[in-house]
Amino acid sequence: MLEKNQLLKFTNKGIYCPKGRFYLDPWYPVDYAIISHGHADHARWGMKRYLCTNDSKAILQHRLGADINIQSIPFNEVLKINDVSVSFHPAGHVIGSAQIRLEYKGYVVVFSGDYKTQPDFISTPFEPIKCHTFITESTFGLPIYNWKTEEELQTELQSWVTTNQANNRTSVFFGYSLGKAQRLMSLLDGCDDVYVHRAIHNLNNAISGSGIDLPETKLWSADLDKKELQNKIIIAPPALLGSRMLKRVPNVATALCSGWMQIRGNKRWQAVDAGFVVSDHADWNGLISAVKATEAERVYVTHGSQATFSKYLNEIGIEAYELKTEYGDEALAQAEKETEKIETE
Repeated sequence: MLEKNQLLKFTNKGIYCPKGRFYLDPWYPVDYAIISHGHADHARWGMKRYLCTNDSKAILQHRLGADINIQSIPFNEVLKINDVSVSFHPAGHVIGSAQIRLEYKGYVVVFSGDYKTQPDFISTPFEPIKCHTFITESTFGLPIYNWKTEEELQTELQSWVTTNQANNRTSVFFGYSLGKAQRLMSLLDGCDDVYVHRAIHNLNNAISGSGIDLPETKLWSADLDKKELQNKIIIAPPALLGSRMLKRVPNVATALCSGWMQIRGNKRWQAVDAGFVVSDHADWNGLISAVKATEAERVYVTHGSQATFSKYLNEIGIEAYELKTEYGDEALAQAEKETEKIETE
């Protein structure tokens, strides 16, 4: 299947640019991979060459190996690859995340990767890019998903910590090691001492080593005295839910942070004390505003509620099609779980 004007081809290895002879976030080994961000369902091992943003380079090297063949460029810098002009533009999803802009003979395609239109305190804010074809995610592409502002989230999370401390409880937040963990660190900065699991600690070191400032944290290890953790804050990967390490924490209060917490019942299903709606993806209104801002003639909708969102776009006069990929929440959950296991072994 070829995209209009034949700039992109949708293959069983991922999204391919025949004119440039490279892939965008491929899910199987290829010669040349242009990577939108460091999440494990988008940045996979085995590519002969990688291209990413400067802020993603250390993340990819940490997760895929220091010896990978990788090149990085800053946001908005244009690199010519076999007559195709390639540039990265902020996606606002996680640190280093980018939309990938391709231009060939005046025709422009933008692959959004994952993105969030609402600014946070730590990622480079999303910038809409005008194009002829836009490839958008739709993880939360239903009208029920509407996020609070970062300031509202900060008040909510810190109030929960304060309540826990008044009840002599230690607050434990669960979120992915890349993206959610650093965002939680920024939301909780200044509230009290924040301890992070080793998988997050190691990734933070890689990010900080590339010149990005992160809030101060301490390493949460199994040999810490329980008194040291009492009434403090811990951030851990979701894989640690119900673990023996968690059971060593005194008077624990647990919270899962995810956009899925918008749906009632998920909190109970995950067997945690609280659920906070903290998403690194665009909500319904964010998706619509992002698509409209591109002024794209054609839109491809990937993972999530792609049937609903593409149908809505067509109803409001925007030509849209569903595009099946191997990205998405289930793929990310499994890939991140495997990555976090490797990082802590």
